[in-house]
Formats: sequence, C-alpha cells, structure tokens
Amino acid sequence: MAKIIWTDQALDDLNSICEFIARDALRYAQVFADRVFKSVERLEDFPKSGRVVPELGIVTIREIILGNYRIAYRLKNDEIEVITVFHSARLLDTSKFQP
Repeated sequence: MAKIIWTDQALDDLNSICEFIARDALRYAQVFADRVFKSVERLEDFPKSGRVVPELGIVTIREIILGNYRIAYRLKNDEIEVITVFHSARLLDTSKFQP
C-alpha cells in the first residue's frame, strides 16, 4: 500500500477551489473536498490507476480526473505525492512539477 503525501501546493490549490465554490454553495464545497480526498485515497491501493499527464508524458507523473478538475500526482517508490489540483479549463503549470 502506497503512502499519500500532500504537497503544500496541492493543499493550497484545493483550499482555493473550495473557497471559490463556497461563495455560492458551502455544502457543495465540502462535498467537493470530500470527493477529492476519497479519490486520492483510492490511489493507496491502485497508484497507477491515474493516466499519465499528457502534457508531460512522464510515466511517474499521473493524474485522476474528478468532474472538471485534475488531480496530479507523482509516483515515488511507495509514495504518492499529490502535486496540484486545478480546473481542467486552465493550462497546466509545468513549474509545479519540478523535483
């Protein structure tokens, strides 16, 4: 079973998204955050279940899609490092993927 590590960047991203959603619907913001955490928890048992991030093409950097959002993570031995969470309409900020 892989260990999940959330980067500060990923937590900041998630917090910003939830704050934005909460402006109109606090309950939906809470539901969204729960769905993100549950989706990431599934990676503990199936770390390679996400697709390779197409813009990067690096097999150790993958993502899961949750509605209109992308959750990008890096595989490191027995660890899953969640790198960023962002809306799929936005361009990928490749600077977030530096080792």
